Amino acid sequence: MAIEYLGLSGINGPLVVLEGLQGAAFDELCEISVEGKERLGRIIEIYNDRAIIQVFEGTEGMALKNAHTKLSGHPMEIAVSEDMLGRTFNGVGQPIDGMGEIVSDIRLDVNGKPLNPVAREYPRNYIRTGISAIDGLTTLIRGQKLPIFSGNGLPHDMLAAQIVTQSSLGDNAGDEKFAIVFGAMGVTHDVADFFKRTFAESGVADHVAMFVNLANEPVVERLITPKVALTLAEYLAFEKNMHILVVLTDMTSYCEAMREVSSSKGEIPSRKGYPGYMYSDLASIYERAGIVAGRNGSVTQIPILTMPNDDITHPIPDLTGYITEGQIVLDRSLNGKSIYPPIGVLPSLSRLMKDGIGEGFTREDHQDVANQLFSSYAHAGDARALASVIGEDELTDIDKAYLRFGDEFEKHFVGQQPSDNRKIAATLDLGWKLLGILPKEELDRIDTKILEKYYRPVDVSEFDTAEA
Repeated sequence: MAIEYLGLSGINGPLVVLEGLQGAAFDELCEISVEGKERLGRIIEIYNDRAIIQVFEGTEGMALKNAHTKLSGHPMEIAVSEDMLGRTFNGVGQPIDGMGEIVSDIRLDVNGKPLNPVAREYPRNYIRTGISAIDGLTTLIRGQKLPIFSGNGLPHDMLAAQIVTQSSLGDNAGDEKFAIVFGAMGVTHDVADFFKRTFAESGVADHVAMFVNLANEPVVERLITPKVALTLAEYLAFEKNMHILVVLTDMTSYCEAMREVSSSKGEIPSRKGYPGYMYSDLASIYERAGIVAGRNGSVTQIPILTMPNDDITHPIPDLTGYITEGQIVLDRSLNGKSIYPPIGVLPSLSRLMKDGIGEGFTREDHQDVANQLFSSYAHAGDARALASVIGEDELTDIDKAYLRFGDEFEKHFVGQQPSDNRKIAATLDLGWKLLGILPKEELDRIDTKILEKYYRPVDVSEFDTAEA
């Protein structure tokens, strides 16, 4: 028999305190009725018969005497179904698109089930985003978690939308099914409308499930949004054998919500006021990506975060970098040159890239081309630094060639239109064309046989003609 508790012992921000509980459990879902309206909450701390409850919809209008609380006896669960693709939900998984509730007999705990490390399969094969700087140099592998480190004012929202609208399993996908789960935390109304409009206009909305927590909605809801999104992703991947790409933006909003709730609980803060358990909390989200042995599906994550003051050593990007397998870093100086997407090639990497590219996946020259482009672009940076000291006219012919290579590389390889969806072959061919600016003997990162097969000298004027 369900017991209803009348009144509260305390209210502090998004948290309420309830005393006299019997049989309550950590993380248990609660229904709180205030003047006839239901609000959901979950127990986040228990001391004997006293519990602290997070209220998802916020505590506005609540008083110590007007709340009635029921315990559900189970953690927070959501109904999951393939019909959720093409739909839009709020941060706790409730439909907000006016198309009715999700009807399903399958309800899953939003906290997920930890994957046995022995049951994990090593990520193989790739997901094509159509963006050369990602596909060619920091390739996204199925089952990987590859974050995007951005900064305030940089076009990470546009990049996220482009990734969602263009991503696919590549040219050798066969009959494998692919879908996207998109989670937005703490976004403004105009950003949420931008995502919805972009997905609808590009024709991909039917295989995208959106979970949106707006900036003016309760901060506690942000702590649930990525868990709800990943619960659906795991169901589609491991029960329906689909390959799922999960895009989460903005993890900084998630961490700030965690800090706010931690402060309300009176916990001792760690670095920059964030709770000491932020690392394990982020790991509980990021580690829900992967491939399970015996299942044909996969969950791949692209979490996006904005670095405060562009500081990559800030606790959020710092801890994220420890947990994930690489990072894609957006560069403010490239953005200042009107280059989109402004992906900083040199600080970006994909640690699993080598195992999902090459012959049988992309093309046999992929790894060599990527290595040489990295090396040559780094050399171009050295040439720019030297030119700033002694002047470009005093450079050697080789250094001048690297300067030209660096400019054309940023303009044509890194830079592309938001609607430009490049195939892997087109990206690699463009890389060879850029390497053709340099003398053949400078390409020391490429196997001789591959160099003989693909290399062709190119005059810089060819790029000017193509641009015209």
